[in-house]
Amino acid sequence: MTTKHKNAKKLIEGRPALIVIDIQKSTFIDNSAIRSIDNMPGYKERMLAARDLVDAAHQNSVPVIFIQEVHRSDQIDFGRELDGDEDIHCLEGDPRTEVAKEEMGYRTGDYLVPKRRYSAFFGTDFEILLRGLKVDTLILCGGLTDVCVHYTFVDGHQSDYFCRVVEDCVGGSSLEAHEAALRAMEYLQTGAVQNRETVINAISLL
Repeated sequence: MTTKHKNAKKLIEGRPALIVIDIQKSTFIDNSAIRSIDNMPGYKERMLAARDLVDAAHQNSVPVIFIQEVHRSDQIDFGRELDGDEDIHCLEGDPRTEVAKEEMGYRTGDYLVPKRRYSAFFGTDFEILLRGLKVDTLILCGGLTDVCVHYTFVDGHQSDYFCRVVEDCVGGSSLEAHEAALRAMEYLQTGAVQNRETVINAISLL
């Protein structure tokens, strides 16, 4: 028998930052029938919806950190990433790899963290940036729900950040994988899964 002792946490504890994970130009300019990475139905619309979060963050002085997956053109840094379903993607110099700055309303003063692997924490200066900004709560949007968002959430959780994921502003490799990843994140932090309207309202009350 498991006994749960829960202390209710606020949606935003301490200082938040909006983490925009891998919303890159490929979503908006690559209309190939067969893509290097599978996307669930409605993926593009979910990425576009994340613009509302970016706008709200800008309006309320919440730091916005864009995460960009990018690999060297000689593919030396893929490691085991191509052993699964994913094909070669996010190469340096490919216009599809660029952050979707226009679509997301990127501003001077926003931060950009490139990464070679799935988690924004792995082998990057992301945590140094978070510490400098004195961030307590990570608000995650972008893709993929079941890969880069999930792994970043887990590393944030294990680093003792309060982690929130905006369920209608993330998209997975499939609907089933998306939903399973949301359940896994909610398991780690009760109240982690939130919707866009609720998050924007919380940001506006800061």
